Amino acid sequence: MSHPHPELGRPPKLPKGGLRVTPLGGLGEIGRNMTVFEFDGRLLIVDCGVLFPEEEQPGIDLILPDFTTIRDRLDDIEGIVLTHGHEDHIGGVPFLLRLKPDIPLIGSKLTLALIEAKLQEHRIRPYTLEVVEGQRERIGPFDCEFIAVNHSIPDALAVAIRTPAGMVVHTGDFKMDQLPLDRRLTDLHAFARLSEEGIDLLLSDSTNAEVPGFVPPERDISNVLRQVFAGAQKRIIVASFASHVHRIQQILDAAHEYGRRVAFVGRSMVRNMGIARDLGYLRVPPGLVVDVKTLDDLPDHEVVLVCTGSQGEPMAALSRMANRDHQIRIVQGDTVILASSLIPGNENAVYRVINGLTRWGANVIHKGNAKVHVSGHASAGELLYFYNICRPKNLMPVHGEWRHLRANAELGALTGVPKDHIVIAEDGVVVDLVDGRARIVGKVQAGYVYVDGLSVGDVTEASLKDRRILGDEGFISVFVVVDSTTGKVVGGPHVQARGSGIDDAVFSAVVPKIEEAIAKSASDGVLEPHQLQQLIRRIVGRWVSDTYRRRPMILPVVVEV
Repeated sequence: MSHPHPELGRPPKLPKGGLRVTPLGGLGEIGRNMTVFEFDGRLLIVDCGVLFPEEEQPGIDLILPDFTTIRDRLDDIEGIVLTHGHEDHIGGVPFLLRLKPDIPLIGSKLTLALIEAKLQEHRIRPYTLEVVEGQRERIGPFDCEFIAVNHSIPDALAVAIRTPAGMVVHTGDFKMDQLPLDRRLTDLHAFARLSEEGIDLLLSDSTNAEVPGFVPPERDISNVLRQVFAGAQKRIIVASFASHVHRIQQILDAAHEYGRRVAFVGRSMVRNMGIARDLGYLRVPPGLVVDVKTLDDLPDHEVVLVCTGSQGEPMAALSRMANRDHQIRIVQGDTVILASSLIPGNENAVYRVINGLTRWGANVIHKGNAKVHVSGHASAGELLYFYNICRPKNLMPVHGEWRHLRANAELGALTGVPKDHIVIAEDGVVVDLVDGRARIVGKVQAGYVYVDGLSVGDVTEASLKDRRILGDEGFISVFVVVDSTTGKVVGGPHVQARGSGIDDAVFSAVVPKIEEAIAKSASDGVLEPHQLQQLIRRIVGRWVSDTYRRRPMILPVVVEV
């Protein structure tokens, strides 16, 4: 198995007749999925998603793929194929279309409807091409065939990309539920047909590669939901992803069966479920769904609220309910269902929300104590079955953390893919398919691009480090006025602390040290304010560290008069 090496340099020029594959996100992480294919100077992008921030990224709203490597080649992009409508696959599209709004978007009906609604908020009207499974489209030099796959959102597609360099199959996210609610199976017949033609490179979903066996059917959740609904005495509040149409359908079915009304809470939930209903993907009995404002007129045992926040997102409805910062107040006897998985890295945030809800008297049902979630990704048994059907000549695990990619590679090797034909890459690592072999040839920039409010890319790792220090240790400000000619202190030093837990009165001990250091600096002829600020930072920082074993941010200000 080949793998990236820290010393990888810029990739060479793509050999004539070769196909280049550059993942810009989704490898070594769960989210931010984006892969760029290049042939004969033209580019095809598959997915463009976002990654949601973790606790060590304070203040960040979203994390985007790094578009640097394609920013100067926007005119070479033939289109963006969107495999399905989850945020980790479509959330970055508005930010890429800001650079060039007329890049065509190719996807299924529901996927395009979801991204079009999102783009409307960004005031972008995209060029779209709606495709269905079994359809084949020529997109520049890329001959693309779309294959039905089953996932936790309707209308998901895999894509087979044919070029003179060979055929590449990108699975997108998929599983092999044999009893899907919409009766839309992963099209194993199509994959077998592609296998007969010859799959030169398979890019396969790795998320559940460590999980043995097969994923249970989505419909298994129905009986558990019925039991919860049957035993609930007051309101039922369900938190789910805003795009999980199948899960919401089962909630609606249970609510209808037990005589409850349903209200959607949260902008994305209301928008997405409205789209799904209008397109026929969500079946809603008349009168079942009501506006949240009408809930006060209904008794608690007739109410179901469906909201976002299953991952503990601080601004989502469920987190705000747990913090008593929402118009909907959790009361003793409410039932809360977290109908989703735990995305790695979100565990602490989710359990914090569960504890908050429990504190106010809610009965919280989650994956840890009831079967209220099944995964949307193929487990090891399904992947083995899938590889034996596809028989790829080369395999490149995608969509997963390092442990998932490694586990997926091992599964491929077990089914007969030669180990030297299995490529374990990471974001930015460039893979060329030339003469039937996939090989790592270099690396391009593919770091995190942070979205903070309206700013995109302005927040750096250094900025986040400063935020973490401020959050953990607080800061100390030092204000000094000096004579610009003599360098003598004529005002201050005034020292104040915020968030450090240190009382301002104790700084009287460090003031003489600051004055002494400035006086010595003046006698040495060092009067430049920036240098004096650095001097003060060192003096105060050392004193705080020695006295309190803390490392707050030191903010010195030197004013000349």
